[in-house]
Amino acid sequence: MGESEFLAQAEAALDAIEAALDRLNDEDVVDVECSRSGNVLEVEFLDNGSKIIINSQAAMKELWVASRSGGYHYKQIDGQWINGRDNTELYASLSEMVSAQGGAPVVLKPA
Repeated sequence: MGESEFLAQAEAALDAIEAALDRLNDEDVVDVECSRSGNVLEVEFLDNGSKIIINSQAAMKELWVASRSGGYHYKQIDGQWINGRDNTELYASLSEMVSAQGGAPVVLKPA
Protein backbone atom coordinates (compact mmCIF):
# COMPACT_ATOMS: atom_id res chain seq x y z
CA MET A 1 0.00 0.00 0.00
CA GLY A 2 1.36 3.39 -0.97
CA GLU A 3 1.36 6.40 1.33
CA SER A 4 -1.50 8.18 -0.45
CA GLU A 5 -3.67 5.06 -0.25
CA PHE A 6 -2.84 4.68 3.46
CA LEU A 7 -3.66 8.33 4.14
CA ALA A 8 -7.04 8.00 2.38
CA GLN A 9 -7.91 4.85 4.36
CA ALA A 10 -6.74 6.35 7.65
CA GLU A 11 -8.75 9.53 6.99
CA ALA A 12 -11.85 7.45 6.21
CA ALA A 13 -11.41 5.47 9.44
CA LEU A 14 -10.98 8.63 11.54
CA ASP A 15 -14.02 10.19 9.87
CA ALA A 16 -16.13 7.07 10.54
CA ILE A 17 -15.05 6.87 14.18
CA GLU A 18 -15.74 10.56 14.76
CA ALA A 19 -19.17 10.35 13.09
CA ALA A 20 -20.12 7.25 15.13
CA LEU A 21 -19.08 8.87 18.41
CA ASP A 22 -20.87 12.12 17.54
CA ARG A 23 -24.01 10.08 16.80
CA LEU A 24 -23.71 8.22 20.15
CA ASN A 25 -23.31 11.57 21.89
CA ASP A 26 -26.41 12.98 20.13
CA GLU A 27 -28.35 9.86 21.20
CA ASP A 28 -27.21 10.37 24.83
CA VAL A 29 -25.47 6.98 24.92
CA VAL A 30 -22.10 8.47 25.95
CA ASP A 31 -21.17 12.05 26.80
CA VAL A 32 -18.19 12.70 24.51
CA GLU A 33 -16.71 15.57 22.62
CA CYS A 34 -14.60 14.85 19.55
CA SER A 35 -12.04 17.28 18.21
CA ARG A 36 -9.89 16.83 15.16
CA SER A 37 -6.58 18.38 14.27
CA GLY A 38 -5.13 16.99 11.08
CA ASN A 39 -4.45 13.29 11.55
CA VAL A 40 -5.31 13.34 15.28
CA LEU A 41 -8.78 12.58 16.68
CA GLU A 42 -9.20 13.38 20.37
CA VAL A 43 -12.21 11.92 22.15
CA GLU A 44 -12.92 13.47 25.55
CA PHE A 45 -15.36 11.84 27.97
CA LEU A 46 -17.08 14.79 29.62
CA ASP A 47 -18.29 12.85 32.67
CA ASN A 48 -14.81 11.94 33.86
CA GLY A 49 -12.34 13.97 31.77
CA SER A 50 -10.60 10.89 30.35
CA LYS A 51 -9.54 10.79 26.70
CA ILE A 52 -8.88 8.45 23.84
CA ILE A 53 -6.47 9.71 21.20
CA ILE A 54 -6.44 8.15 17.72
CA ASN A 55 -3.93 9.23 15.12
CA SER A 56 -2.43 8.04 11.88
CA GLN A 57 1.28 7.37 11.50
CA ALA A 58 2.02 7.56 7.78
CA ALA A 59 5.66 6.46 8.10
CA MET A 60 4.56 3.22 9.81
CA LYS A 61 1.25 2.94 7.89
CA GLU A 62 -0.55 2.46 11.21
CA LEU A 63 -3.34 3.94 13.27
CA TRP A 64 -2.28 4.49 16.87
CA VAL A 65 -4.71 4.53 19.79
CA ALA A 66 -3.98 5.75 23.31
CA SER A 67 -6.58 5.13 26.03
CA ARG A 68 -6.75 4.39 29.74
CA SER A 69 -6.12 0.73 28.95
CA GLY A 70 -2.89 1.41 27.05
CA GLY A 71 -1.39 2.20 23.66
CA TYR A 72 -2.13 0.18 20.54
CA HIS A 73 -0.96 0.08 16.91
CA TYR A 74 -3.24 -1.08 14.07
CA LYS A 75 -2.19 -1.98 10.52
CA GLN A 76 -4.46 -2.45 7.52
CA ILE A 77 -4.68 -6.22 6.82
CA ASP A 78 -7.23 -7.61 4.36
CA GLY A 79 -9.38 -4.49 4.65
CA GLN A 80 -9.39 -4.37 8.47
CA TRP A 81 -7.31 -2.45 11.00
CA ILE A 82 -5.60 -5.17 13.06
CA ASN A 83 -3.47 -4.87 16.22
CA GLY A 84 -0.12 -6.50 15.54
CA ARG A 85 0.28 -7.74 19.12
CA ASP A 86 -2.96 -9.60 19.70
CA ASN A 87 -4.77 -9.53 16.32
CA THR A 88 -7.76 -7.61 17.69
CA GLU A 89 -9.70 -5.44 15.25
CA LEU A 90 -9.74 -1.65 15.72
CA TYR A 91 -13.50 -1.11 15.95
CA ALA A 92 -14.00 -4.02 18.37
CA SER A 93 -11.19 -2.70 20.56
CA LEU A 94 -12.51 0.87 20.41
CA SER A 95 -15.95 -0.41 21.38
CA GLU A 96 -14.44 -1.88 24.55
CA MET A 97 -12.39 1.24 25.30
CA VAL A 98 -15.30 3.63 24.78
CA SER A 99 -17.60 1.39 26.84
CA ALA A 100 -15.09 1.31 29.70
CA GLN A 101 -14.33 5.03 29.68
CA GLY A 102 -17.85 6.17 28.82
CA GLY A 103 -19.71 3.96 31.29
CA ALA A 104 -22.20 2.57 28.75
CA PRO A 105 -22.06 -0.39 26.37
CA VAL A 106 -21.06 0.80 22.89
CA VAL A 107 -20.55 -1.05 19.61
CA LEU A 108 -18.59 0.74 16.90
CA LYS A 109 -18.49 -0.67 13.37
CA PRO A 110 -16.59 0.32 10.23
CA ALA A 111 -18.51 2.53 7.84
